[in-house]
Amino acid sequence: MSEDPSGPTSAARSRMVKQQLRRRGIADERVLAVMGSLPREAFIGEGRPDLAYADGALPIGAGQTISQPYVVARMTELLQPMPGDRILEVGTGSGYQAAVLASLGATVVSYERQHDLAVDARRRLDALGFGDRVEVRLGDGSAGDPAGGPYDGIIVTAAAPRVPPRLREQLVDGGRLVVPVGPRDHQELLTIQRIGDRWLERAQGPVVFVPLVGEGGYPG
Repeated sequence: MSEDPSGPTSAARSRMVKQQLRRRGIADERVLAVMGSLPREAFIGEGRPDLAYADGALPIGAGQTISQPYVVARMTELLQPMPGDRILEVGTGSGYQAAVLASLGATVVSYERQHDLAVDARRRLDALGFGDRVEVRLGDGSAGDPAGGPYDGIIVTAAAPRVPPRLREQLVDGGRLVVPVGPRDHQELLTIQRIGDRWLERAQGPVVFVPLVGEGGYPG
């Protein structure tokens, strides 16, 4: 995707990085560089590029949202993806989070329950050149991908009522799970790191996500 480096969306990305990410403590320069170059407007549909860099979540259809830029950066920084890592994402949505991870050198398997969102995300990621690094699968990712694991990292972009045990069991030793956990109206962002047969859990601050639906999420 070609773009005028001095154009309005490039300037909006620069402001986003400076005002929304750096000022709130995002310090991983790799994450800042990727989010300063990735065209977020390509992930929100047609007609409203002016909203792409707003400081908040945006609807993308099917009752789902693309997360606030700060939340994407924070979850990515907490996951600590490295080049060559295999990452499982639960909740593809627009594909933006997967594109950030792929831009950092990870290979991503991403599950999406909503057919139209999965189709659109797959098409969008292919068009942006991520087709060889992101595999979008239609289905319930809340129980993970046992046949494909273990994974170096797992990221869940919807709120679970509790830490899904089947997800944490699919981490490599030393791997990390990042997941919002709590009731439907407010959650705590958690990191869970596997250390042998133990899991070190840390609270990382309050968040609000749409509910995770499926075996490891809310019913319905």
